[in-house]
Amino acid sequence: MNRNKAKQHRRTRRRIGIRKRVMGTPERPRLSVFRSNNHIYVQVIDDMAGTTLASASTRDKGVGSGSAGGNAEAAKAVGAAIAERAKKAGVEQVVFDRGGFKFHGRVKALADAARENGLKF
Repeated sequence: MNRNKAKQHRRTRRRIGIRKRVMGTPERPRLSVFRSNNHIYVQVIDDMAGTTLASASTRDKGVGSGSAGGNAEAAKAVGAAIAERAKKAGVEQVVFDRGGFKFHGRVKALADAARENGLKF
């Protein structure tokens, strides 16, 4: 197994372990994060109904448009945007699903910005 495959396999194993414990309910949906090399995507998901209540990413117009999509500054903008959109959807509390990514850098910046803008987790 080459290095990239091994790294991807480890993240997949972490993600599966997290998803065993974390589940979104209508009262407290799941805030799911996906981080690619160039962008960061986040969704608020009600797993019971199987629906996405709100979403944001660096690819959205007006979200982090002044900076590159793959840095912490852009992740902060996405965190602020998802908090605003979740509030519009009537969501105050969420459970955080880091998607198998380590909680530092862009993932941490996104989470901190979402907390600062009113989401509780």
